[in-house]
Amino acid sequence: PTAPWVPIATMGCKASVHVNAHPPTWAEINSPSDSPYFSQYARATGGAAGDDESKAADGTVGAHWTHDRTAEVPIRYAAKGAASEAVWKARTLCEIFTLAASKKGARAALCVEDVPAILAKGEAPPAAVPLNEWRTLTYGQYFDQCKRAGQAFIHLGLDKFDAVNIYGFNSPQWLMGEMACILAGGIAAGIYPTDTAGQVEYKAKHSGASIAVVENNAKVALFASVAANLPKLKAVVVWAPEGGKKPEDITVGDRTIRVLTWDELVGDVAEEAIKAAAEEGGIDSIASRMDGQKPGNCCSYIYTSGTTGEPKAVMISHDNILWEAQNAASQINGMGIDEAQPDRIISYLPLSHVAGMMVDIVCPLVVTALMPSYTTVYFARPYDLKAGTIGDRLRGVEPTLFLGVPRVWEKIQEKMMATVAANPPVGVKLKIARWAKKRGLQHSLAMQMGGDGSYGCCHNFADKKVLSVVKSRLGLTHCKFAFTGAAPIKTETLEYFGALGIMINEVYGMSECTGATTWSTDEAHKWGSCGWALPGQEVRILDSETGKECPRWDSKSGAKPTEAQQGEVCYRGRHIMMGYMANPELGEEHVALITKKNQEAIDADGWLHSGDKGTMDEDGMVRITGRYKELIIGAGGENIAPVPVEDAVKARCPAISNIMMVGDKRKFNVALVTLKAVGATGDAPGGDELDVVARLVDGVSTISQAVDNKDYVALIQKAIADTNADPNAVASNASKIQKFTILPRDFSVQTGELTPTFKLKRSVAEGFHTAHIDRMYEAKDAYVRYVAGGAGDGGGAGQAKGGMSTTVVVILFLITAVGGLAAYIYTHPELHSKKFKPISKKKEQKAMRKGR
Repeated sequence: PTAPWVPIATMGCKASVHVNAHPPTWAEINSPSDSPYFSQYARATGGAAGDDESKAADGTVGAHWTHDRTAEVPIRYAAKGAASEAVWKARTLCEIFTLAASKKGARAALCVEDVPAILAKGEAPPAAVPLNEWRTLTYGQYFDQCKRAGQAFIHLGLDKFDAVNIYGFNSPQWLMGEMACILAGGIAAGIYPTDTAGQVEYKAKHSGASIAVVENNAKVALFASVAANLPKLKAVVVWAPEGGKKPEDITVGDRTIRVLTWDELVGDVAEEAIKAAAEEGGIDSIASRMDGQKPGNCCSYIYTSGTTGEPKAVMISHDNILWEAQNAASQINGMGIDEAQPDRIISYLPLSHVAGMMVDIVCPLVVTALMPSYTTVYFARPYDLKAGTIGDRLRGVEPTLFLGVPRVWEKIQEKMMATVAANPPVGVKLKIARWAKKRGLQHSLAMQMGGDGSYGCCHNFADKKVLSVVKSRLGLTHCKFAFTGAAPIKTETLEYFGALGIMINEVYGMSECTGATTWSTDEAHKWGSCGWALPGQEVRILDSETGKECPRWDSKSGAKPTEAQQGEVCYRGRHIMMGYMANPELGEEHVALITKKNQEAIDADGWLHSGDKGTMDEDGMVRITGRYKELIIGAGGENIAPVPVEDAVKARCPAISNIMMVGDKRKFNVALVTLKAVGATGDAPGGDELDVVARLVDGVSTISQAVDNKDYVALIQKAIADTNADPNAVASNASKIQKFTILPRDFSVQTGELTPTFKLKRSVAEGFHTAHIDRMYEAKDAYVRYVAGGAGDGGGAGQAKGGMSTTVVVILFLITAVGGLAAYIYTHPELHSKKFKPISKKKEQKAMRKGR
């Protein structure tokens, strides 16, 4: 180690942040199967090392999993350390929420601007509202509303372990709907705002929804359209009815489903419920429901993205959520420490995703209940995504914690670079900016593992005059922790922001482990790695065939990890899910399928098998190298990881937005290429007009022109050829791309190829273009112009025309934030440029082709 461990004050947890040091000894964290940790883990979960799956007669439980939503699973305490009972005794969310309200009841919990929820066509958005004028719910008010709503839910017919679906854009009512459900003993089951009617129906039916809490009248209408298939649905609550007018009750045969506004729910209905509970002697009061919950009970379903079939409901317990939240929060230096400077979060990520739930709902409660300070959640406006004003919110709130998926950070980078390309800097400003960025990058490199953390000469001057100004304009001046997850982020993006003084830390995990399993910090990270295991969690890289632990990869050798050093990333601990939920009402075949999925996910020793391919380096840091379900198995039986090849091609051609290799059971690989287009946000596919960074050839400004332009096609072909010749990207001839096509539009959530967190649904994308893919294999040329036609070609264009994903809020911020910085960029455009000089349009495009 080049520096000692630096302990930070945390909520009683023996956690530390480390400054360029090696991680804790793996004997302490990643104990072998005969260790005290494993022995206690096995006893807690009813199994022992090497046990077969439990032989329970009803088949609802394995040694370390259950598919019964009513089950109480044992707490997976470790014998010692961060996961032990001595350090973190299991609690329920009800206890933590009560504690937060009692200790910090007068502190601001949820803040939202008091502006119209919708805009008339052509109406300009109201100006940004000063923070002290935002409508605020204190923690006391937040708790009180949730208790009232929870009592009303019970009165409406919510039984213990029934589900409440929450469906809409982020708002205080979204959070209160979830927490009210949990206080009432129900299970919260969020629905993505971009989900189609079919997806909404499946999740509502599978979860056994008793109540739905939705954003607007259109979503009430959607539930009404599928209500005949939702026999348990008793009420729909709408929090933002258009014009203040709620829809009529829903009638299905002789059954009436009540439709209420949120104000009615916490007003008259809650009063009726409280009175009724009192008359019954409090037997079914909100207090009795709260007291009756156990840390091992399920409190939330997180639906997987369903990239390979119907989404699965990940059952998360109270202990899963709370142990994970306090563990992660304790790793953020300075979080929750200074009461005079509370932490601030902008809620924009989908709350139905595990990251949104943990960052926006659970962590604020944990920090407020158990740390000296507290956390306030601020909400973006519902129409920010359309009006392009989210940048005002970011700069106004100045969050102390900011999470963005890689696509978000990459879009910020692209928009900033495009603006500079259109307005190249000159003279002294260019020289100062280059020098400042060099100093910023030098410090960022020194902050990685093994570095000395030093600042270069005159770094303070560079920071004051250039780097800090950029962060201020982006609203990140007070950001203690900027991070990314859900997919690997390109090193080029990390370097870009590192040069601007913005550290982006990679974390890694999945819904099945309640969020993060590995973690990076400003003080301890490596670019390209997603960090090491959080305290009390175990991570191993296991050979997919033998099940034995893979040898470590020596990252300092300069060589790529060998196949022997790569395996499946597996983890174990208190954060691992209860299991996937099976709904017996969907039939024996469904239950059998979910049982099989649970057995595949969690083995007899309690290891969760992620399906991700990765390696662990000499410092214990994990690097993801692919996903087993994404592996292409060639006709000759070769295992081909497509992502490294695809990323290498994209790095060589700035015009490419997405590239997807196809070659399973084929003699060679082909690729589907999409170009960067105006309006392509990831959520939406955009149009035909090329983005500025994709205009690489004179006279080519649209995708339609690019597909027929020889020079443009040649640029992409060269990027592929150069990648094929690069041994660091392509391991063998079997991994090369032999042919490619350019698709007429980009991939997106709306058209079905991407999940709400921008993960590529390879089978879906391939299915849309099967006929053309077959033509590519029959063609002689390397470039095969796209021709729609035949079954499966061009699909997805009409999908998901409903509400837009909350993710688009962030993407529009990219546009707005950069646009809002126009005056600054015009005076300091050199901040994000290395090579640009005043040149003609033709030379500018040539420079873009060279990545300048």
